[in-house]
Amino acid sequence: MRTWEINRKTNETDISLKLNLDGSGQSNIETDCGFLAHMLTLFAKHGGFDLELTCKGDSQVDFHHTVEDIGICLGEAFSKALGDCKGIYRYGDIILPMDEALMLCAVDISGRPYLGYNVTLPTARVGDFDTELAEEFWLAFVRRAGVTLHMQMMAGKNSHHIIEAEFKAAARALSKACAIDAAKADQIPSTKGVL
Repeated sequence: MRTWEINRKTNETDISLKLNLDGSGQSNIETDCGFLAHMLTLFAKHGGFDLELTCKGDSQVDFHHTVEDIGICLGEAFSKALGDCKGIYRYGDIILPMDEALMLCAVDISGRPYLGYNVTLPTARVGDFDTELAEEFWLAFVRRAGVTLHMQMMAGKNSHHIIEAEFKAAARALSKACAIDAAKADQIPSTKGVL
């Protein structure tokens, strides 16, 4: 099974995370950032990943460290759980509607971190969550996961729906890219022989 567990403690956050790429979409998320907890629950469900996460952060300051550090841990867990990437499809994409929002997402598990984030969020906050932190989460994730991730907002007027579409779309695209291609299960999907 492709799993990884991380415990990361800094002066700003204390995180414990367990990821199973071959799960059934079960999650148990405990963090004081309720909106992010909801997004990660959606991420696990729509990606078919099992995700256990507890995070105690310096939310008395704001949610920046919590969001960024969870992105770091989740990205690292993806990278480690994938191992040498033998047999994966490598690429995944989706166009995902969420009410009035429409999101295009494409991923390449390339070993090269890059985020193409072409998303306009019409409000600065959703509840107590600063919407600019959505991009910070994905930046932290791609840097540690070593993936290329493109997100393109095609339509949207509601920041909550747009961010929800991001997390669902990324989960679905990553799930496709991480899936094992039975016809090439013993091959690394690169002419270099490594990812």
